[in-house]
Amino acid sequence: MPTTVGRRTDRLAPVQRVTRGVDRRTVVRTGIVAAVAYAAWLAIGAFGRPYNFFDMKIYHGAVVWWANGNELYDFIAPSTTLGFTYPPFAALAMLPMSWLPIDAAGGLNALASIAALAVVLAALLRPIVDRLGWSLWFTVGIATPLAVAIEPSRETLGYGQVNLLLFALIMADLVGLRWRARRGTHHETADSALARFVYSGTWAGVGIGLATAVKLTPALFLAYLVITRQWRAALTAVGTTIGVTLATFWLVGAETRTYFTDVLWQTERVGAADMTANQSLAGLLARLYDSIETPGLLWLAFAVLMLALGLSRAASARADGDELTAFTLVGLTANVVSPISWSHHLVWVIPAIIVLADAAVRRREASRGVLPRAAGAPPATGVPALRPPIWYPTLTGLRHGVGALGLYLLFLISPIWPYEHQLPEVSHYQDGLFGALMENSLAVALIVLVAALPWRPGAEPAFYHDRLARVAQPAGRR
Repeated sequence: MPTTVGRRTDRLAPVQRVTRGVDRRTVVRTGIVAAVAYAAWLAIGAFGRPYNFFDMKIYHGAVVWWANGNELYDFIAPSTTLGFTYPPFAALAMLPMSWLPIDAAGGLNALASIAALAVVLAALLRPIVDRLGWSLWFTVGIATPLAVAIEPSRETLGYGQVNLLLFALIMADLVGLRWRARRGTHHETADSALARFVYSGTWAGVGIGLATAVKLTPALFLAYLVITRQWRAALTAVGTTIGVTLATFWLVGAETRTYFTDVLWQTERVGAADMTANQSLAGLLARLYDSIETPGLLWLAFAVLMLALGLSRAASARADGDELTAFTLVGLTANVVSPISWSHHLVWVIPAIIVLADAAVRRREASRGVLPRAAGAPPATGVPALRPPIWYPTLTGLRHGVGALGLYLLFLISPIWPYEHQLPEVSHYQDGLFGALMENSLAVALIVLVAALPWRPGAEPAFYHDRLARVAQPAGRR
């Protein structure tokens, strides 16, 4: 009997050691995530600005004013010249926060925005971590505080803005397009009709439609869906936008008429074009001309050029099977061509950093003879690994890796604020050409990304491309 017990103990010992190893690894990873989160908090304190939910106070004050029977767009925040600038549907969505104190509303918005960002990062990183064999929760646990620390995210949270929530709505459509392209892998085995509908991806376009109804700039994604002939998603997005707007008109017709006939055209309501925080092409040109206003014809010419470049590159990225880069290019293009793109609008640098980092890893894998395959395609059994020639550069992917790191550091440090100037008191050239470059550095980075962000052929297609399928087939079956 003692011998049997001893044998059982001996058999269980390896299992116990494995369990202890797993627990230890989990504890270590949790500690790393906590350390990264603390470092991100310190970085926000070091590079961020004093935050007091400034924009949230305007939204909160406006909906409280409106709930008390006043005209929504007549509201002007105390000690400012600023009022509510969003469509009335956004006001309806924000109306429940009139029941909360301002700090509680700002805190809930921050928590919801961080949660939405974490979900988006999980969706964007899932194909990458699956390919590399990494832990999803650990990767997202590190990526989320890193993303929160950079300029667009911390400004969104600190000012009480909605950019991360709109970003999540648009990225939900990217996920829907992926699922629709892989019909048969998830939704047919789902337990309920609702789950089958969700995994079918037939709802793709709703997120873009809702985001456009809240804020007009996501409308560029509608143009992208039309250009790339994603007709179902395009019709869904347009139908959602129109449906939500008509429903809003039925509920609050006076505010809807006021917005679309008057408020929408009052560009001065949001501030001067040359303000440092405006990192769009229009803001860049205004500061270069040292003027409060943007030179109209020059801006129009360059905006049309950037619009054509961004949409054409996005269409090419999709055609090569990289829908994430396509969406990213559309978002970046919207930031560039919009007359006003405050620094908290620039959330599209987050997927741009992911794309650059993954491009670096993919090129490094290719240099080592790893044969890439299309996402969702079967393994290419029987296909020999590609062996690079002996002269193949040993630093393959370095420029993309450096680009990802440099882009992250630029938006972490955000050098626009030490060189902030305000006309007519101080010229934008007060600190010379270097100061002018720093004050416009984020806008320049956006333009460079629209022109040069690489895509990853076959990485994450939102359709099952026949050519990608043929590449993935074994040699004997082609």
